[in-house]
Amino acid sequence: MAYTAPVENFPGEIVEVNIGVAPNNVKIGGEKTFPLLGFEGDVPNKPKIAMEVFDNNPEDWEAAAKAPFADVLADPVAWAQKCEQEYGAELICLQLQSTDPHGENKGGDEAAETVKKVLEAIKIPLIVLGTDNAEKDSEVLPKVAAAAAGKNIALGPATEDNYKTVAAAAMGFSHNVVSLSPCDVNLAKQLNILLLQLGVVEERIIIDPSTGALGYGLDYTYTIIERLKLAALQQGDEMTKMPIIGNLGMEVWKTKEAKTESNDDWGDQETRAVSWEILTATALATAGADLLVMRHPKAVAGVKKVLAGF
Repeated sequence: MAYTAPVENFPGEIVEVNIGVAPNNVKIGGEKTFPLLGFEGDVPNKPKIAMEVFDNNPEDWEAAAKAPFADVLADPVAWAQKCEQEYGAELICLQLQSTDPHGENKGGDEAAETVKKVLEAIKIPLIVLGTDNAEKDSEVLPKVAAAAAGKNIALGPATEDNYKTVAAAAMGFSHNVVSLSPCDVNLAKQLNILLLQLGVVEERIIIDPSTGALGYGLDYTYTIIERLKLAALQQGDEMTKMPIIGNLGMEVWKTKEAKTESNDDWGDQETRAVSWEILTATALATAGADLLVMRHPKAVAGVKKVLAGF
């Protein structure tokens, strides 16, 4: 007797969000079932990979992370082009680290100029993230939104402390909003409620539930993403049905497993760090993340092979 797999139909579905401008735009979300269960419902868009680019030279990076970008680390425009043309990034995630008030503390005008130059140099869509300093991001991100007018970027983070300013800037120039909350389902829902009340439409919101990359952090992140998807698909929860981004590259490379130098006990550092980034990205995609922000080209290549089976 032939085996027939049980099929569960869900009342909810994930909203589809469009980033970028045709013909090079990218769509995320839209699924009506869980990852790897395409036989139960439509999964129009597999998880997408964005490669991170910093707007300043990240001198504190590990040598293994710097090596693939050694010739472009001081030039975010060339760095973005390399990710697109050589490493096959589907999107670029520009991290505005130079605006960190505890670092270089550059202003919004400088950040906006960098964003404009990157947009002119690449064809693929752009995500722009501030430093999660609510006051500074409120100064910088509106100028970025204006500089990116007409490009339909994803802009963030919008948090409980600055969502009005960031969301208003995004709406004013027709961009998407990356909604960042601590790793908690109810806090993610509450921020989405606030954004919707402000006038942001659900097709413009991407949930960032925060990412942990080691031990309890990864375990908790996986669980939160899974619970957000369960609420959206099984319960039809309107406040959790937006696609999810996992900003994992920077978190992975902070861990001891990635930073510890090569030794006889732990083996080669690059192999270990790349493997950990692949593992983390795969875990988040399996939980339900729709957009993965990654760092190392070898990890990107590895995860692409995994996602081919989704």
